[in-house]
Amino acid sequence: MIRHIAALLLALAAPTTAAEWRPAEGDFTIRDFRFGTGETLPALKQHYRTLGTPHFGKDGLVDNAVMILHGTGGTGAQFTGRPFFADELFSPGAPLDVRRFFIILPDAIGHGASSKPSDGLRMKFPAYDYQDMVGAQQTMLREHFKVRTLRLLMGTSMGCMMDFVHAITDPAITRAMFPTACLTVELAGRNRQWRKMTIDAIKADPAWNGGNYTTPPVAGLRTAAVMGVIAGSAPVRQQADFPTRAAAEAALAGVVEAGIAGSDANDTIYRLDASRTYNPSPDLARITMPVTWVNSADDFINPPGLRIAEREVGKMPNAKFVLIPESADSHGHSTHSWATFWKADLVELLARSEK
Repeated sequence: MIRHIAALLLALAAPTTAAEWRPAEGDFTIRDFRFGTGETLPALKQHYRTLGTPHFGKDGLVDNAVMILHGTGGTGAQFTGRPFFADELFSPGAPLDVRRFFIILPDAIGHGASSKPSDGLRMKFPAYDYQDMVGAQQTMLREHFKVRTLRLLMGTSMGCMMDFVHAITDPAITRAMFPTACLTVELAGRNRQWRKMTIDAIKADPAWNGGNYTTPPVAGLRTAAVMGVIAGSAPVRQQADFPTRAAAEAALAGVVEAGIAGSDANDTIYRLDASRTYNPSPDLARITMPVTWVNSADDFINPPGLRIAEREVGKMPNAKFVLIPESADSHGHSTHSWATFWKADLVELLARSEK
């Protein structure tokens, strides 16, 4: 829901799509998938999209793969549906030109067309976390795509956090990593509180009925949508774009309702709670590949005043941290999807990690 709300707000400023990207889509089924809780699913569906063509090295493994991971409530489709991301990165001559790279865009567990609570199990669905999402993605890479080491691992927001989990779980997973819009510590303070308040609001709605609702728990979902608006906000830009009360209210009209219509209550609960076990900080020294980590100064979810990233980046021997300044042109937390702000840093990382 968070990504959905932010996308609706920022669509007002988005340019018209210049290119139409039509990824191939498919599903990889993992039999008897075991979650960290010990729960299992007989068949876990891991959905994906791809652009470009895999290149196989002498060892029979793909050597030009790039995997990009989406945020909470998103899907891999968001990376091909936004010209300010796709056209900037995938076009001829761009940093991730699909004539050179094989782009893999998964839907994480609990999202999109991958297995999720709303498929039927509702609150009986296994209580997945980021480690489970990463485990499914790594199995898909190895067994389905024949990828042992990615050329590049990217991720936005939740996908940024999954990048760090990937790199700690398997330090050989990628030659370079470009995480955007996250921190590397346990989700605590305000970041955990707004998630917990959202979950509690849904569960407190009588219509939720323990997850067995016959009609959507609209009151709870409305609170979730409002929290999404706040979490995805970009105050300087929004003040510039909507300088009067009338303009601000007109821009907001319909956004909350659209967020409600596009959400499932149980899926939202699971997605927000999946971060509960995240805390890569103690193991960051395991990440030795070149890393460029990018956050933005107007990010409500990861405020720079905490100074966490500046402290944590030193734990990784080949990492650098970039903070995008706040301006009337930046997009708050969603700056992670506007490549114009960080494309030069990505080019530098690719050069730095070239063999």
